[in-house]
Amino acid sequence: MADQSVFRITKELSELQKNSDLSLAVACRDIDVRNVKALIIGPHETPYEFGFFEFAFKFNKEYPRKSPQVTAITTNGGRCRFNPNIYSNGRVCLSILGTWRGERGEEWSAAQGLESILLSIQSLMSSNPYENEPGFEDANEPSDKKNQKDYVQKIRHETLRVSVIQRLEEYLKIGLDGAVTTPESSKEDYDLDMDTIEDESSTPFEPFKDLCKRRFLWYYDSYLATIQKGMAEVKDGQPFVRMPFEGSNNTMEGKFNYSELERRLHGIKKALDAETEAWAVEGLAAKSKDTTVAVNLQRQFEQIVEFFKRSGTAHNLELVDGNPFVWVLTYFGKPMTNLDGGLFRARLFFSPRFPEEQPRIKFETRLFHHRIAADGTPCYVVPSTRREDVKTHIEAIIEALEEDHPPYDPRTLVHPEAFKLYWGSPEDRRVYNRRLRRSVQQSME
Repeated sequence: MADQSVFRITKELSELQKNSDLSLAVACRDIDVRNVKALIIGPHETPYEFGFFEFAFKFNKEYPRKSPQVTAITTNGGRCRFNPNIYSNGRVCLSILGTWRGERGEEWSAAQGLESILLSIQSLMSSNPYENEPGFEDANEPSDKKNQKDYVQKIRHETLRVSVIQRLEEYLKIGLDGAVTTPESSKEDYDLDMDTIEDESSTPFEPFKDLCKRRFLWYYDSYLATIQKGMAEVKDGQPFVRMPFEGSNNTMEGKFNYSELERRLHGIKKALDAETEAWAVEGLAAKSKDTTVAVNLQRQFEQIVEFFKRSGTAHNLELVDGNPFVWVLTYFGKPMTNLDGGLFRARLFFSPRFPEEQPRIKFETRLFHHRIAADGTPCYVVPSTRREDVKTHIEAIIEALEEDHPPYDPRTLVHPEAFKLYWGSPEDRRVYNRRLRRSVQQSME
């Protein structure tokens, strides 16, 4: 039975990791598949939008006959109740988990699994989470309407403050004063050959650190837009309104301070950009020591250059100052498309810890495109099985640029203005095409 449950968990983890879902991620230490960490990225057009919400899954030996135990980790140290069904102590109330009374047929069955639980939790993160409160059907008007609005406002604020800003500040070692501290251990990381095996028991398990950093760069402009929206609705210093269902130890207390959140967001962006630039310096040190990663990136660069020559592609690739950790891609716009005639330069930065830390790409040539953020960060996805193959990254970037009929996907909302025009009315799309063409023409000037 135990072996069967491990096999089932391993299979579910593998399937979730393979499908490149842009809003769900799962991970576990290789030695412990019964303890799984999961990340849910808050859905678009909800107060949870693009927040990073972490959960811990503990699978018993009777899985899948019995459901796993699920605990919310993103609670601001037990002080923040993010939903009527997600308590500040980490309790997740769902009928399929047996933690909430449900209708007949809603209880757990062996046909369900890790993904169905994650999707159920994600469905709680709605545009009006007040509706999840059991007594909602009997709610009174109009005071209840006001409660719903007040509840959305404070969840939106705390999603930014706790799930995004606090998380990224911890990853980047940014203090409340905005100063960045570099732990002594990390200063020498790049001096080590990456073949060195770390002691897992003494290393904090943070499987989503790199993912959250890259997604922050995707959604940075959306976070700023959320702040502008919040500033228009509430004043700094205004206290949160307590909801009727919030108890003394199971609530979300605090005050609005969007001005402070804006300052901290700018600080995170600055620190991330500085970290990316620092990779180039670390990379030269790694190159001088002939580390495994440096040799691997040099070889991949040479292979891709040779592939471009053989295939007759116009795209060009070069190293910056001979550094295998910084590449420049010159992309030539595809003929007979809106990109036709364009000449775009993108810089690819690699970490000495690649592929654990994925490359960060930035277009240096301005391009008005719904898949490229205002600062030049492209939104693209590679399969988890191909994360170490740089050619796959380059192909995925080009595919995102050239995609003719992409499916509507708000998880790729990295340039709010371009995204809104692209998916708007026919007239909006014409405006989008004109602005894209103008940026293409400017790239040739």
